[in-house]
Amino acid sequence: MSQSVQTGVSVVKLGSNIGARIDGVRLGGDLSEAAVAAVRAALLANKVIFFRGQDHLDDEGQLAFGSLLGEVTLAHPTVRAVKNPNVLPIDSEYGKANSWHTDVTFVDRIPSVSILRAVHLPPYGGNTVWANTVAAYEALPLSLKALVDGLWAVHTNAYDYAANIDELRIGGVDVKTEQYRSEFQSDLYETEHPVVRVHPETGERSLLLGHFVKRLIGVTSVESQALFQLLQARVTRLENTVRWHWQDGDVAIWDNRATQHYAIADYDDQARRLHRITLAGDVPVSIDGTPSAVRTGDASHFSAV
Repeated sequence: MSQSVQTGVSVVKLGSNIGARIDGVRLGGDLSEAAVAAVRAALLANKVIFFRGQDHLDDEGQLAFGSLLGEVTLAHPTVRAVKNPNVLPIDSEYGKANSWHTDVTFVDRIPSVSILRAVHLPPYGGNTVWANTVAAYEALPLSLKALVDGLWAVHTNAYDYAANIDELRIGGVDVKTEQYRSEFQSDLYETEHPVVRVHPETGERSLLLGHFVKRLIGVTSVESQALFQLLQARVTRLENTVRWHWQDGDVAIWDNRATQHYAIADYDDQARRLHRITLAGDVPVSIDGTPSAVRTGDASHFSAV
């Protein structure tokens, strides 16, 4: 555990590759500059950080705190927020996206940071797992690095949503889930991203993959699937992951440029609701400095670059 005497912020590592619990912080818009800097440093170092006991937070407080870390985006490029345009409810009533992904990679301007707050938790299950995509890249043998350093992939929001959710009901897909899927795909986005991106703050290289990948460019569909599965398996090795057991008042913040995550659908038909905000990011660049390229869709309304 490390602690800053100046800010009272203590960082408790949860694993060697990813994850830390942050103590001594009451999140909100009035957090000091020194405390914000300590939180950001812990985030960059540990990829995902967790806060207990933040029961005082509501949507406004969550947004006020997020604004100290960066520019808050719209809730989502296609899904309309019901109450607040910057807050996306992650609600089991509308589906369970239980597959590995990085948030909103189907647009060019991928969010830099996501902040998730527990609102209503099931009595059991519903944990979330994060994986360190930097550690996954660094652990690749040189032969695989040579292969993936020049690879590119097409990401899209028109992915096989039904194959990645656990919301099948008698007679077919639940109506609310189908409505959410239709809204999610209401505007088509396709973007070419490098499989290996360079982190704009740390300079680290990470694997940019997840379930929004449609295919890898320049190889056959069979080869694309095989390579994707090989690399995804590297990302999700248990040594690269941390599993968070949610409690009331919890907040999780992750570096969306260096992680994937997976919400585990093991809580039956119990209600589960969390509120997410995202912070504006940059357009990823490859190792040789080539930026991602839009194929379809304009996400300028979602966030600035």
